[in-house]
Amino acid sequence: MEKLVGTIGERKRDGQTASVGAYTPAKADECQCRRHAFGAASKPVCLSEPQHRRVQTMKQIILITDGCSNVGISPVIAAAQAKAEGIVVNVIGLLDSGFSAEHGAEEINEIAGAGGGMSRIVTTDQLSQTVQMMTRKTVTQSIQQVIGKELQQILGDSRIESLPPDKRSEVVQVMDDLTETTDLRIALLIDTSASMKPKLQAVKEAIYDLQLSLQARAGVSKTAVFHFPGSTLPQLDVEMDLDWTTNLANLNRLFYKLNMKGTTPTGPALIKVIEFMTGGISDDIRNEENEADNQGHAPGRTRKGKDGMLSDYVV
Repeated sequence: MEKLVGTIGERKRDGQTASVGAYTPAKADECQCRRHAFGAASKPVCLSEPQHRRVQTMKQIILITDGCSNVGISPVIAAAQAKAEGIVVNVIGLLDSGFSAEHGAEEINEIAGAGGGMSRIVTTDQLSQTVQMMTRKTVTQSIQQVIGKELQQILGDSRIESLPPDKRSEVVQVMDDLTETTDLRIALLIDTSASMKPKLQAVKEAIYDLQLSLQARAGVSKTAVFHFPGSTLPQLDVEMDLDWTTNLANLNRLFYKLNMKGTTPTGPALIKVIEFMTGGISDDIRNEENEADNQGHAPGRTRKGKDGMLSDYVV
Protein backbone atom coordinates (compact mmCIF):
# COMPACT_ATOMS: atom_id res chain seq x y z
CA MET A 1 0.00 0.00 0.00
CA GLU A 2 1.34 3.41 -0.96
CA LYS A 3 1.04 6.28 1.47
CA LEU A 4 1.38 9.96 0.65
CA VAL A 5 3.86 11.74 2.87
CA GLY A 6 5.58 15.11 2.99
CA THR A 7 5.11 17.20 -0.12
CA ILE A 8 2.87 16.27 -3.00
CA GLY A 9 5.97 15.25 -4.87
CA GLU A 10 6.77 12.27 -2.62
CA ARG A 11 5.25 8.87 -1.86
CA LYS A 12 6.40 6.28 0.66
CA ARG A 13 6.55 2.72 -0.60
CA ASP A 14 7.87 -0.08 1.65
CA GLY A 15 9.65 2.45 3.81
CA GLN A 16 11.34 4.13 0.85
CA THR A 17 10.60 7.68 -0.26
CA ALA A 18 10.17 8.00 -4.01
CA SER A 19 9.62 11.01 -6.20
CA VAL A 20 6.21 11.20 -7.85
CA GLY A 21 6.36 12.22 -11.47
CA ALA A 22 10.15 12.38 -11.37
CA TYR A 23 12.01 12.28 -14.65
CA THR A 24 13.25 8.98 -16.01
CA PRO A 25 14.69 8.44 -19.49
CA ALA A 26 11.35 7.00 -20.58
CA LYS A 27 9.45 10.02 -19.31
CA ALA A 28 11.87 12.68 -20.45
CA ASP A 29 10.15 13.20 -23.77
CA GLU A 30 6.63 13.07 -22.33
CA CYS A 31 6.73 15.57 -19.51
CA GLN A 32 7.90 18.99 -18.48
CA CYS A 33 8.29 19.53 -14.75
CA ARG A 34 6.48 22.56 -13.41
CA ARG A 35 8.70 23.28 -10.40
CA HIS A 36 7.52 26.85 -10.07
CA ALA A 37 3.95 25.69 -9.62
CA PHE A 38 4.67 23.85 -6.41
CA GLY A 39 7.71 25.58 -4.92
CA ALA A 40 11.40 24.88 -5.20
CA ALA A 41 11.49 23.11 -1.82
CA SER A 42 9.19 20.30 -2.92
CA LYS A 43 9.86 17.54 -5.36
CA PRO A 44 8.72 18.55 -8.85
CA VAL A 45 5.28 17.54 -10.03
CA CYS A 46 5.26 16.66 -13.69
CA LEU A 47 2.46 18.10 -15.82
CA SER A 48 2.37 16.26 -19.12
CA GLU A 49 3.03 18.43 -22.15
CA PRO A 50 0.03 17.17 -24.16
CA GLN A 51 -2.31 18.24 -21.38
CA HIS A 52 -0.54 21.58 -21.01
CA ARG A 53 -0.96 22.33 -24.71
CA ARG A 54 -4.72 21.89 -24.48
CA VAL A 55 -5.18 25.04 -22.44
CA GLN A 56 -3.21 27.32 -24.73
CA THR A 57 -6.22 28.18 -26.92
CA MET A 58 -9.78 27.76 -25.72
CA LYS A 59 -12.79 27.92 -28.01
CA GLN A 60 -16.28 28.98 -27.01
CA ILE A 61 -19.57 29.62 -28.76
CA ILE A 62 -21.97 31.95 -26.97
CA LEU A 63 -25.47 31.54 -28.37
CA ILE A 64 -27.88 34.40 -27.62
CA THR A 65 -31.51 33.63 -28.47
CA ASP A 66 -35.07 34.39 -27.39
CA GLY A 67 -36.99 31.53 -28.86
CA CYS A 68 -37.24 27.96 -30.04
CA SER A 69 -35.48 26.55 -33.08
CA ASN A 70 -37.88 25.58 -35.84
CA VAL A 71 -35.73 24.74 -38.85
CA GLY A 72 -33.22 21.97 -39.56
CA ILE A 73 -31.14 19.73 -37.33
CA SER A 74 -31.66 19.76 -33.57
CA PRO A 75 -29.43 22.34 -31.88
CA VAL A 76 -28.82 19.81 -29.10
CA ILE A 77 -27.17 17.46 -31.59
CA ALA A 78 -25.20 20.37 -33.03
CA ALA A 79 -23.99 21.39 -29.55
CA ALA A 80 -22.86 17.83 -28.87
CA GLN A 81 -20.84 17.99 -32.09
CA ALA A 82 -19.21 21.20 -30.85
CA LYS A 83 -18.24 19.54 -27.57
CA ALA A 84 -16.70 16.66 -29.50
CA GLU A 85 -14.60 19.21 -31.39
CA GLY A 86 -13.36 20.79 -28.15
CA ILE A 87 -15.68 23.81 -28.35
CA VAL A 88 -17.80 24.79 -25.34
CA VAL A 89 -21.32 26.03 -26.10
CA ASN A 90 -22.86 28.53 -23.67
CA VAL A 91 -26.43 29.74 -24.15
CA ILE A 92 -28.11 32.95 -22.99
CA GLY A 93 -31.88 33.22 -23.26
CA LEU A 94 -33.63 36.56 -23.70
CA LEU A 95 -37.12 35.16 -23.29
CA ASP A 96 -40.55 36.75 -23.22
CA SER A 97 -43.36 35.40 -21.05
CA GLY A 98 -45.75 32.66 -22.13
CA PHE A 99 -45.76 29.00 -23.12
CA SER A 100 -43.20 29.46 -25.88
CA ALA A 101 -40.79 30.95 -23.35
CA GLU A 102 -41.10 27.87 -21.13
CA HIS A 103 -40.40 25.60 -24.09
CA GLY A 104 -37.53 27.85 -25.15
CA ALA A 105 -35.98 27.71 -21.67
CA GLU A 106 -36.03 23.92 -21.77
CA GLU A 107 -34.29 23.87 -25.14
CA ILE A 108 -31.70 26.42 -23.97
CA ASN A 109 -30.78 24.21 -21.02
CA GLU A 110 -30.53 21.14 -23.24
CA ILE A 111 -28.27 22.90 -25.76
CA ALA A 112 -25.89 24.09 -23.05
CA GLY A 113 -25.84 20.67 -21.40
CA ALA A 114 -24.99 18.93 -24.67
CA GLY A 115 -22.34 21.55 -25.44
CA GLY A 116 -20.57 21.22 -22.10
CA GLY A 117 -21.41 24.81 -21.19
CA MET A 118 -23.82 26.77 -19.03
CA SER A 119 -27.17 28.45 -19.64
CA ARG A 120 -28.78 31.56 -18.21
CA ILE A 121 -32.17 33.21 -18.71
CA VAL A 122 -31.70 36.96 -18.34
CA THR A 123 -33.17 40.36 -19.14
CA THR A 124 -31.52 42.73 -21.58
CA ASP A 125 -30.13 44.74 -18.64
CA GLN A 126 -28.29 41.64 -17.39
CA LEU A 127 -26.97 40.52 -20.77
CA SER A 128 -23.58 42.26 -20.81
CA GLN A 129 -22.60 41.07 -17.35
CA THR A 130 -23.78 37.53 -18.12
CA VAL A 131 -21.73 37.25 -21.33
CA GLN A 132 -18.56 38.29 -19.48
CA MET A 133 -19.28 35.97 -16.56
CA MET A 134 -19.85 32.99 -18.84
CA THR A 135 -16.64 33.64 -20.76
CA ARG A 136 -14.47 33.81 -17.66
CA LYS A 137 -16.17 30.94 -15.84
CA THR A 138 -15.84 28.65 -18.85
CA VAL A 139 -12.09 29.33 -19.02
CA THR A 140 -11.72 28.69 -15.28
CA GLN A 141 -13.65 25.42 -15.41
CA SER A 142 -11.64 24.18 -18.40
CA ILE A 143 -8.37 24.87 -16.62
CA GLN A 144 -9.65 23.17 -13.47
CA GLN A 145 -10.44 20.06 -15.51
CA VAL A 146 -6.94 19.95 -17.01
CA ILE A 147 -5.23 20.48 -13.66
CA GLY A 148 -7.55 17.90 -12.08
CA LYS A 149 -6.54 15.29 -14.65
CA GLU A 150 -2.89 15.96 -13.93
CA LEU A 151 -3.42 15.60 -10.17
CA GLN A 152 -5.36 12.39 -10.76
CA GLN A 153 -2.47 10.94 -12.76
CA ILE A 154 0.14 12.00 -10.23
CA LEU A 155 -1.63 11.53 -6.89
CA GLY A 156 -4.68 9.44 -7.68
CA ASP A 157 -6.99 12.27 -6.58
CA SER A 158 -8.23 15.06 -8.85
CA ARG A 159 -9.43 17.31 -6.03
CA ILE A 160 -7.35 20.39 -5.32
CA GLU A 161 -8.72 20.22 -1.77
CA SER A 162 -6.74 17.01 -1.23
CA LEU A 163 -3.44 18.94 -1.44
CA PRO A 164 -1.66 20.34 1.61
CA PRO A 165 -2.67 23.99 2.24
CA ASP A 166 0.60 25.51 1.03
CA LYS A 167 0.61 23.48 -2.18
CA ARG A 168 -3.08 24.11 -2.71
CA SER A 169 -2.55 27.87 -2.75
CA GLU A 170 0.27 27.53 -5.27
CA VAL A 171 -1.87 25.41 -7.61
CA VAL A 172 -4.69 27.97 -7.35
CA GLN A 173 -2.21 30.70 -8.27
CA VAL A 174 -1.14 28.74 -11.37
CA MET A 175 -4.80 28.34 -12.35
CA ASP A 176 -5.40 32.08 -11.92
CA ASP A 177 -2.38 32.83 -14.10
CA LEU A 178 -3.59 30.47 -16.82
CA THR A 179 -7.04 32.06 -16.71
CA GLU A 180 -5.49 35.40 -17.64
CA THR A 181 -2.89 34.16 -20.14
CA THR A 182 -4.72 31.44 -22.07
CA ASP A 183 -5.59 32.44 -25.64
CA LEU A 184 -9.32 32.61 -26.40
CA ARG A 185 -11.47 32.30 -29.50
CA ILE A 186 -15.08 33.28 -28.82
CA ALA A 187 -17.76 33.07 -31.50
CA LEU A 188 -20.98 34.92 -30.68
CA LEU A 189 -24.01 33.48 -32.46
CA ILE A 190 -26.97 35.84 -32.37
CA ASP A 191 -30.60 34.96 -33.03
CA THR A 192 -32.00 37.71 -35.28
CA SER A 193 -35.47 36.31 -35.83
CA ALA A 194 -38.19 38.98 -35.91
CA SER A 195 -38.92 38.91 -32.16
CA MET A 196 -35.31 39.80 -31.33
CA LYS A 197 -35.44 43.22 -33.03
CA PRO A 198 -36.02 45.29 -29.86
CA LYS A 199 -33.24 43.43 -28.07
CA LEU A 200 -30.44 43.85 -30.61
CA GLN A 201 -29.12 47.12 -29.19
CA ALA A 202 -28.52 45.39 -25.86
CA VAL A 203 -26.78 42.54 -27.71
CA LYS A 204 -24.51 44.98 -29.52
CA GLU A 205 -23.61 46.72 -26.25
CA ALA A 206 -22.88 43.34 -24.63
CA ILE A 207 -20.50 42.41 -27.45
CA TYR A 208 -18.71 45.76 -27.11
CA ASP A 209 -18.35 45.32 -23.33
CA LEU A 210 -17.05 41.76 -23.80
CA GLN A 211 -14.42 42.90 -26.27
CA LEU A 212 -13.40 45.68 -23.90
CA SER A 213 -12.99 43.24 -21.01
CA LEU A 214 -11.00 40.81 -23.16
CA GLN A 215 -8.50 43.52 -24.04
CA ALA A 216 -7.50 43.65 -20.37
CA ARG A 217 -6.33 40.02 -20.47
CA ALA A 218 -2.71 39.03 -21.03
CA GLY A 219 -3.67 36.26 -23.44
CA VAL A 220 -4.72 36.86 -27.05
CA SER A 221 -8.51 37.03 -27.14
CA LYS A 222 -10.37 37.18 -30.44
CA THR A 223 -14.08 37.33 -31.16
CA ALA A 224 -16.14 36.58 -34.24
CA VAL A 225 -19.83 37.45 -34.63
CA PHE A 226 -22.55 35.61 -36.56
CA HIS A 227 -26.31 36.04 -36.86
CA PHE A 228 -29.04 33.65 -37.93
CA PRO A 229 -30.96 33.38 -40.11
CA GLY A 230 -28.94 35.11 -42.83
CA SER A 231 -30.25 38.39 -44.24
CA THR A 232 -29.17 37.95 -47.86
CA LEU A 233 -30.97 36.22 -50.70
CA PRO A 234 -31.02 33.31 -51.15
CA GLN A 235 -31.40 33.10 -47.39
CA LEU A 236 -28.63 31.31 -45.52
CA ASP A 237 -28.90 29.51 -42.19
CA VAL A 238 -26.23 31.79 -40.72
CA GLU A 239 -24.18 34.79 -41.80
CA MET A 240 -20.88 36.16 -40.54
CA ASP A 241 -20.88 39.77 -39.37
CA LEU A 242 -17.34 39.90 -38.03
CA ASP A 243 -14.31 37.68 -38.61
CA TRP A 244 -11.79 37.02 -35.81
CA THR A 245 -10.79 40.39 -34.42
CA THR A 246 -9.50 42.23 -31.36
CA ASN A 247 -10.47 45.63 -32.77
CA LEU A 248 -13.38 47.45 -31.12
CA ALA A 249 -13.73 49.73 -34.15
CA ASN A 250 -14.91 46.73 -36.17
CA LEU A 251 -18.08 46.57 -34.09
CA ASN A 252 -19.55 49.74 -35.59
CA ARG A 253 -21.26 47.98 -38.50
CA LEU A 254 -22.70 45.06 -36.54
CA PHE A 255 -26.20 44.05 -37.62
CA TYR A 256 -26.21 46.76 -40.29
CA LYS A 257 -29.24 46.53 -42.64
CA LEU A 258 -30.58 43.30 -41.15
CA ASN A 259 -33.61 41.76 -42.81
CA MET A 260 -35.10 40.08 -39.74
CA LYS A 261 -37.30 37.05 -40.37
CA GLY A 262 -39.39 34.62 -38.37
CA THR A 263 -37.45 31.36 -38.90
CA THR A 264 -34.95 30.18 -36.28
CA PRO A 265 -32.44 27.66 -37.73
CA THR A 266 -30.42 27.34 -34.52
CA GLY A 267 -29.04 23.86 -35.20
CA PRO A 268 -27.83 24.49 -38.76
CA ALA A 269 -26.35 27.82 -37.64
CA LEU A 270 -24.37 26.09 -34.87
CA ILE A 271 -23.05 23.52 -37.32
CA LYS A 272 -21.78 26.22 -39.68
CA VAL A 273 -20.05 28.12 -36.87
CA ILE A 274 -18.39 24.89 -35.68
CA GLU A 275 -17.12 24.34 -39.22
CA PHE A 276 -15.73 27.87 -39.27
CA MET A 277 -13.95 27.42 -35.92
CA THR A 278 -12.41 24.10 -36.94
CA GLY A 279 -11.28 25.24 -40.37
CA GLY A 280 -14.04 23.60 -42.37
CA ILE A 281 -16.25 24.94 -45.15
CA SER A 282 -17.48 28.46 -44.45
CA ASP A 283 -17.44 30.31 -47.79
CA ASP A 284 -21.21 30.67 -47.76
CA ILE A 285 -21.58 32.42 -44.40
CA ARG A 286 -19.71 35.67 -45.06
CA ASN A 287 -21.50 38.99 -45.18
CA GLU A 288 -19.87 40.61 -48.20
CA GLU A 289 -20.89 44.11 -47.07
CA ASN A 290 -18.98 43.70 -43.82
CA GLU A 291 -15.98 41.98 -45.43
CA ALA A 292 -14.07 45.25 -45.76
CA ASP A 293 -14.01 45.49 -41.96
CA ASN A 294 -12.34 42.09 -41.60
CA GLN A 295 -8.60 42.20 -42.10
CA GLY A 296 -6.46 39.46 -43.52
CA HIS A 297 -9.06 37.78 -45.76
CA ALA A 298 -10.20 38.32 -49.32
CA PRO A 299 -13.96 38.71 -49.77
CA GLY A 300 -15.85 35.45 -49.58
CA ARG A 301 -12.77 33.35 -48.90
CA THR A 302 -11.92 31.27 -45.84
CA ARG A 303 -10.03 28.10 -45.12
CA LYS A 304 -11.55 24.87 -46.36
CA GLY A 305 -11.45 21.39 -44.92
CA LYS A 306 -11.94 18.13 -46.78
CA ASP A 307 -15.50 17.52 -45.62
CA GLY A 308 -18.06 19.74 -43.97
CA MET A 309 -19.78 18.55 -40.80
CA LEU A 310 -23.17 18.69 -42.50
CA SER A 311 -22.13 15.58 -44.43
CA ASP A 312 -22.53 13.64 -41.16
CA TYR A 313 -26.26 14.38 -41.19
CA VAL A 314 -27.05 13.84 -44.88
CA VAL A 315 -28.97 10.60 -45.42
